[in-house]
Amino acid sequence: MDRQKALEQIKENVKSKNFLKHMLAAEAVMRGLAEHFGEDADKWGLAGLLHDIDYDRTADDPQKHSRVGARMLEELGYDEDIVYAVKVHNDVHGLERKSLMDKALYCADPVTGLIAAAALIHPDRKLASIDVQFVLNRFHEKGFARGARRDRISACEELGLSLEEFAEIALNSMKSISGELGL
Repeated sequence: MDRQKALEQIKENVKSKNFLKHMLAAEAVMRGLAEHFGEDADKWGLAGLLHDIDYDRTADDPQKHSRVGARMLEELGYDEDIVYAVKVHNDVHGLERKSLMDKALYCADPVTGLIAAAALIHPDRKLASIDVQFVLNRFHEKGFARGARRDRISACEELGLSLEEFAEIALNSMKSISGELGL
């Protein structure tokens, strides 16, 4: 499946522009992680882009979120490993994260919100104006970006990355598409 087709499918299912930006950010972070690990950046990028395809349908029911999305992706013909990564990115289900891609998506999802929120509190509201230390400082502020689950971001250790290394890859990846993100 190609990215353009995936983007069309996202736009058919996700109406919020801000949520679309989150999915684009997750795609960029996943691509950055894939490149870091020498993995298939196109495949990992698709997992990031598609991970919340069901959110409009399941926002009020976390028990269904990601299971519905995985089923949708399966019906659309996506590779089994992408489908599984999407399914296990929601830890409510208690499913094992088996592959490096599963583990990467799990921690890439919440870090996008933390980084976007960090950029938005900067006076110019731009990713280019923040650095890794700024992001790490915000990470350690318990009241900042409460929805960006620190436990999931810290799961970057399952990838063999320190929090600083992970934040650097994620921030640089998001900076590479800052125009699309409006940041």
